[in-house]
Amino acid sequence: MTTPVTTAINFYQGHDPAALTAKYGSPLYVYNENIFRRRCRDMASLTTYPHFKVNYAIKANTNLSLLAIAKEEGLSADISSPGEAVAALAAGFTPKDLFFIANNISQEEMAFAIVHGIALSVDSISQLETYGKLNPGGEIALRFNGGIGGGHHESVVTGGDGTKFGIRAAYIPQVKQLLDKYRLRLIGINQHTGSQNPEDLYLSGVEELLTIARQFENLDFIDFGGGFSIPYMKQSGEAPMDLAYLGRELTRQMENFTEEYGRPLTYMIEPGRYICAESGVLLGTVHAIKQNGETKFAGTDLGFNILARTTLYDAHHDIEIYRTATCETGAALSLLSVSSKPDSSNISSIVESAVKEPINIVGNQCESGDYIAKSRKLPPIREGDILGVLDAGAYGYSMSSQYNHRPRPAEVLITECGNIKLIRRRDTYDDMLANMRM
Repeated sequence: MTTPVTTAINFYQGHDPAALTAKYGSPLYVYNENIFRRRCRDMASLTTYPHFKVNYAIKANTNLSLLAIAKEEGLSADISSPGEAVAALAAGFTPKDLFFIANNISQEEMAFAIVHGIALSVDSISQLETYGKLNPGGEIALRFNGGIGGGHHESVVTGGDGTKFGIRAAYIPQVKQLLDKYRLRLIGINQHTGSQNPEDLYLSGVEELLTIARQFENLDFIDFGGGFSIPYMKQSGEAPMDLAYLGRELTRQMENFTEEYGRPLTYMIEPGRYICAESGVLLGTVHAIKQNGETKFAGTDLGFNILARTTLYDAHHDIEIYRTATCETGAALSLLSVSSKPDSSNISSIVESAVKEPINIVGNQCESGDYIAKSRKLPPIREGDILGVLDAGAYGYSMSSQYNHRPRPAEVLITECGNIKLIRRRDTYDDMLANMRM
């Protein structure tokens, strides 16, 4: 197989993308366990502060096999719904491992956290009062909005003016009144500034949250949130986060505040994307090449029902093109004829060419906004090519749907020893009808 200078170096560990889609269907999510574990360890070793906790934000990818790996690596979990709690518990986490960071939840969902002994955070005066009425004398955490936010798209900015998240510092007097009124003990505070933020913006958010923390006594923990970036444009030379710098500055801030506060505190972060994004590649098949005026399209089975990020956030994903020997000679690609261990003459190679052309890569949904890439300069693409959408492990399957009544794809894991493990089967049409009644 041709070795490209991209993120897919050794990603498949000798397995062929075309053979994987032949066996498990196209589209297909493929995860690499070694990369996932390495990213867990990056976060666990971020700081030398002794009371430091990493909560994997499982909204990014809720597959039970990946959750179990995160648990094995010593991580806890950040959840945003009872459903995520059920998944985390099924993967081996305990209620004490979970932190439920809620947004506009019902009394029933609050009761779920109370009954199961899961630490809960609410993010408005209204929700704090609801919780106080429901569980007077209980323990609660609060999400604050320190006024700092950022992100690669307005829809992923979760701090500052105009966002729906968090309590502004001006409302702290009302917070204290409600805590007293319902005899609630404030166990911790948390925040989230946004996704794909640079190191210095994240550290500024930490400073603002510590300023808020000074107004409360006897906290057990402070959660600085997540949003750690990954380089989605590696093919253009984008560099990864400077974790050494971030960890060093974070350690300094935590140690200084702990000394000032006068009692040991647990500090937490909640990375999701950083841990699982680079661990996943989405494979799909090119079914049509089309010219509309001066615009060229590659029509694929990668609709926004499979990967919504590009449509929702105009997000960038690097793309690789895989081509079998039969495609190279112009013959039709028969996925059914490719075995799980293909003959070496049929193994896909990665298309690399000095000649590149702008092309729109689009999906099979009946929507004009259904695309994976716009005007992307790539080597010439042919029908039957397999495309690899890189860094698709975060907010890929977890945001997928059955829109246009298309089945959600399978997920497979390349294990530490290089074996392929099916960790979620592809939807069947029977699955899609199972909950309906006539």
